[in-house]
Amino acid sequence: MADAKKQGGNVPKKPRNSGKPAKKKPGQIPVVKAGGGGKAIPWATIGAVAVVLLIVAGLAVYLVPKYMDQREVAKFTPSSSNPDPSDKIDGVEKIFYPAGQHVEPTQRVAYDKSPPFGGPHDAVWATCTGIVYPNALRTENAVHALEHGAVWITYNPATIAPGDLDTLKSKVEGEQYLLLSPYPDLDKPISLQSWGHQLKLDSAGDERVDQFIEALRRNSNTGVYPDNPQEAAYPEVGAECAAIPGAFDPSNPPPADVGPVPADAVPMTGVGSTQATDENGMGIPQPAPAG
Repeated sequence: MADAKKQGGNVPKKPRNSGKPAKKKPGQIPVVKAGGGGKAIPWATIGAVAVVLLIVAGLAVYLVPKYMDQREVAKFTPSSSNPDPSDKIDGVEKIFYPAGQHVEPTQRVAYDKSPPFGGPHDAVWATCTGIVYPNALRTENAVHALEHGAVWITYNPATIAPGDLDTLKSKVEGEQYLLLSPYPDLDKPISLQSWGHQLKLDSAGDERVDQFIEALRRNSNTGVYPDNPQEAAYPEVGAECAAIPGAFDPSNPPPADVGPVPADAVPMTGVGSTQATDENGMGIPQPAPAG
């Protein structure tokens, strides 16, 4: 019996559970047991989702405005169902002008508009391959470029806002069927011309600049002029804008005529002009005389 007690006395006692958590040793990292109350936060997954969301948001910021811009531009892109989108542009003046009336280099035309956007013109066109002319052009050459489907942008060097000239240059330079030149005494800072169409503006930042160019540059659709539905927006569809070797030097073009229009200037009816042959080798019918 004494031996049994002696053996029992050698059995280690179980530690009492006081209900208090064991003290952590300094620097010890707690271990989350499987099935326990604490759960590990999946930071890697959250980070990946956040990156994806940022990418989607960035693409939306980049693509949505472009999509909206494309939809806006489409409104002013000519088509058979929308032959003259410039009808939707506030401020555009539209006049039908007969084509194919040429004057001599020494003749002037008594134009009805300033700058002109149709009517008799020189047999040689101003080069319209995205040329930025530093000086005013002879209008009779510039109007012929309009007959080829070009848009001629003019500005008043005395009234155009600072920075607007650079904006216009960036739109024109190197772009086919566009040309830019100063036009002293223009009654607005900026004026855009295509054949039979004109738009005068105060600012190069006006959205109508791009709308006009989109709607009317090389617009070959018929149905543009209500009283002449068989006519295209510009007469010589397919004509070129490149320089004529030996006839027009874009680095040294004929200067603008100054002073009052002489009494012998060719009127808008074309009396005194010659019948033209277009640049495709086709004769251009002359309008029937009035009366």
